[in-house]
Amino acid sequence: MITAIISKKGGVGKTTTSVNLAAALAARGRRTLLIDLDPNAGASMSLGVAKADLGPSSADLLLHDVPAAALVRETSVANLYLMTASVDLRGVEVELDKRGRKDAVLGPCLRPIRRDFDHVFLDCPSSIGLLTRNAITASDLFMVPAVPQFLATDGLDHLVETAVRISISAGGRTELLGILLTMADYRLRATREIVGQLRERFGTKIFVVEVRTNVSLAEAPAYGKTVFQHKPYATGARAYRLLADEFLDAVDRKRQPDLTAASNVHAWR
Repeated sequence: MITAIISKKGGVGKTTTSVNLAAALAARGRRTLLIDLDPNAGASMSLGVAKADLGPSSADLLLHDVPAAALVRETSVANLYLMTASVDLRGVEVELDKRGRKDAVLGPCLRPIRRDFDHVFLDCPSSIGLLTRNAITASDLFMVPAVPQFLATDGLDHLVETAVRISISAGGRTELLGILLTMADYRLRATREIVGQLRERFGTKIFVVEVRTNVSLAEAPAYGKTVFQHKPYATGARAYRLLADEFLDAVDRKRQPDLTAASNVHAWR
């Protein structure tokens, strides 16, 4: 099962979620691969890869036809594997556009290895450019992290609908798995009101688990560690353990045939 983690905005906990959800599933014995598609390489460095060691990376998969299996690395977390990003990804969109190869390049590249893993996560750039579009078309599911603040949640409807349209236009059937509320700070008066509005608006498409503001989640990447390695009893670690349980339940439900689901672009509503 391939899941893209997407956002149009930076600073919403996208990479934090990619790294720690993948690590939480690995801790449950699930063989998990995290593919870093963000030129900033935040997920790679959060797992302890130094800038000098980022190559070869996912850029080589997309630009130089290097087999995916040759780019997969072990990490310090048992059952968690990584395909790094590098600055070379900054040139991928221009190069793919030149070649006339656009939205559907990544999927075929991942096909030889997808059965080697229980779960594959794609950490995407904070935009809906060609890298994210490729991630969406290569995926079975996508998740959207969102901070419960007015400006941070503006455009969520459009983002979800855009992702579904991208998949359909490429002949795929990528579905929204859920919207994850991250960096929720209940010390702010407006947070509870905004969370209530979002849950009313999106209903069961929002995960029950919320990831609250937690200093340990912010600290862990500086040490090249997951939150479970850095502070295993922190509230952030507990949140991602609970999210892993909810994620698995949601994936199991998606795997069951739903004969009543609509097949049009609004099926996510």
